Amino acid sequence: MQPALPRPPHELLRNFTDQLAMPRIFIATSNAGKLRDFAAAAAQYGVEIVSLPGFGSLASVVEDGATFEDNARKKAEHYSRHLPTEIVLADDSGLKVAALQGAPGVMSARYAFISGSRCIHVPNSLDVTVSGAGTGNAPDAENNSRLLAELDGVPKSQRQARFVCVIAAARGGKTLATFRGKAEGVILNEARGSNGFGYDPLFHSMELGKTFAELSAEEKAAVSHRGRAFRKVLEWYRGEESGAGARV
Repeated sequence: MQPALPRPPHELLRNFTDQLAMPRIFIATSNAGKLRDFAAAAAQYGVEIVSLPGFGSLASVVEDGATFEDNARKKAEHYSRHLPTEIVLADDSGLKVAALQGAPGVMSARYAFISGSRCIHVPNSLDVTVSGAGTGNAPDAENNSRLLAELDGVPKSQRQARFVCVIAAARGGKTLATFRGKAEGVILNEARGSNGFGYDPLFHSMELGKTFAELSAEEKAAVSHRGRAFRKVLEWYRGEESGAGARV
């Protein structure tokens, strides 16, 4: 029997680099802020976050769901059809303010575009659903200005707020599981910090005593709604990779 020939060096190198390669998770977003948040949460677990290939050229999804989960599932199912052999994640997230009856809620990214007067003050309404449809996001500065205008005169003791994120994982157009994360805080009277995006400069974290915009990416990932939801995704994803199956 002939002895096995040694493997060519280039093949050994390729196998070695393949073993070192970080597992990749595809995210259906081109939002730079979200990608930074997901990447920061994933880095400590040795996972690479990758935007869905060709995402910018794909037809967009109308986010007209009544809840964050509705929108996350709709986006994940839609975009996963373009990469049917892979698990694709999509999220919907936003800010819920008690004094504004849970607004801006699912309309967080478009809050400045919503017509209407100031919301009624209902202190204990963080679990109220704010539904609505629309396309196109408003600039962060305009959304923040609208939020401050709506809360004008509301004391700090009644400015409780919650960031919520729901991530849906789908393959081939079918949702496999959803994951939810939240972060508690209060809305300040003025912006603080230059990091982050969205409402981060106004959202004061109860845990760290700073706004999300005053945190590093790593600090934010530890306490943010998106970081918490994504850690649940990673736990589930490890089970998927090992053949344990989906756990919703």
